[in-house]
Amino acid sequence: MSARLSRRLLLALGMLLLLPSAMWAAAPAAKVYVILWFDTEDYILPADDDAALHLADFLTREGIRATFKVVGEKARELERRKRDDVIAALKKHEIGYHSNWHSVQPSPALYLSTLGWDEGVAEFDRREGPGRDDVERIFGRAPTCYGQPGSSWGPQSYGAMKKWGMGVYLDSGRHVGLDGKPCYYDGILNLYQLDHRPRTALTGPKEEQLAEDHFTDDRKALLAEGGGIVSIYYHPCEFVHKEFWDGVNFRNGANPPREQWKRPAQKSPEETKIAYDNFETWIRFMKRFPEVQFITASEAAKLYRDRARGRRFGSAELKIIASAVGDEISFQKYKGYTLSASEVFVLLNEYVAERAAGRTPGALEVKETPFGPTSASPAVADGTTTDWSQFGRTAADVADFVRKQHRVPGTVWLGSKPVSPEAYLRALALVALDLMDGKQPPETIEIKPTKLKAADYVSDDDPKKLWGWVIFPPGFRAPAMMKLAKRQAWTLKPAVLDPNPE
Repeated sequence: MSARLSRRLLLALGMLLLLPSAMWAAAPAAKVYVILWFDTEDYILPADDDAALHLADFLTREGIRATFKVVGEKARELERRKRDDVIAALKKHEIGYHSNWHSVQPSPALYLSTLGWDEGVAEFDRREGPGRDDVERIFGRAPTCYGQPGSSWGPQSYGAMKKWGMGVYLDSGRHVGLDGKPCYYDGILNLYQLDHRPRTALTGPKEEQLAEDHFTDDRKALLAEGGGIVSIYYHPCEFVHKEFWDGVNFRNGANPPREQWKRPAQKSPEETKIAYDNFETWIRFMKRFPEVQFITASEAAKLYRDRARGRRFGSAELKIIASAVGDEISFQKYKGYTLSASEVFVLLNEYVAERAAGRTPGALEVKETPFGPTSASPAVADGTTTDWSQFGRTAADVADFVRKQHRVPGTVWLGSKPVSPEAYLRALALVALDLMDGKQPPETIEIKPTKLKAADYVSDDDPKKLWGWVIFPPGFRAPAMMKLAKRQAWTLKPAVLDPNPE
């Protein structure tokens, strides 16, 4: 070995030894996080109270905290029945929220389907807010998450959740999702259309074995990905009834008065015992794996915390962000964090507005995720142009709009010319790149038609895919609401698992 090569090796070794000790630490072992949640909703069959008590007590003995999403009327009924034992047992777990009346007509998707964004948020808050408040009063803590009754989903619920300070949407459905993984939508962690949702049927050992096999496959797949989440849900009433309580009373849009409500048929004691045995055997099976960790909704929020929030972006990062804006507008992924299209919109618009005002901006911060547009956008004709003066004035106007409205505008006005926010963002990125490269502001700026590609992750209005719940009236559709949901795809982005959670 030559002396020169030897010195280089020693220098390299010395540099390695000077690295922080954390750099030598082994990468954290991959984990499979199981979020176990119960839609605690049946306020008609008293046996449901005992089922909730049994499940909560079993999980407490196993050292597992689940998330019990409680309907407002269920909480009030526990209070009226003086079931302090059930309330105390559930309080040892995490409390979520599952609507005020669940299936009493109209359910959320029905009354939201005819409303826009602002009035829909207000109406959701008016109808569902009192139930949320009762759950907090009766259980002594604010619920940490929300999930819709049945498939009665609506995007305006996310706006109300933000007002409530509720950061997790936890349920199962097909309205919005991102490659089967956790995502952010309207600034809220969305644990919704996930790939890994194993369940055991509650009828015998054969079904429990099938569930074990399903979970084993999910576990292997997630470990190969470096870890991830499994979402498992039940209803306490499943353990004690033969038919869902709401199907008996509110099927196909029915809405009988309370005095006519009927109790569902109840399982025999033997059938209920088999159901508990299946469930408990399966839970113990999952628990035995050392890399499996049961979590609650609030713990999931910490694991998938939005690390773009509060982050400051310098000119070098802004240039990369602007370069990633193309003819199809969507989220952007970086190491350890992601940006929604609405966040990219705000960052680049703020940069251009500052430059147009004659200032050199410092690092820019993502303070919040602005909502998407709440109104339809105009079509953009080929050949639409504007000049630098108008573009700069528009950027200032848009910045003021976002600060006050907390959303991306549905129409961006270039003087008297209306353009879509997608087309404006594409032009904004190109102008920002020129300015960052030290070029003079362009005399003429071209605005081209551009597509919101992220909207592809929100479902079209499909009655079979979205509205098959037995509680909906026959033929229910919600095309305007799903178009509104697609506009909120401006806020969609992947949620990144924190490898070193606090």
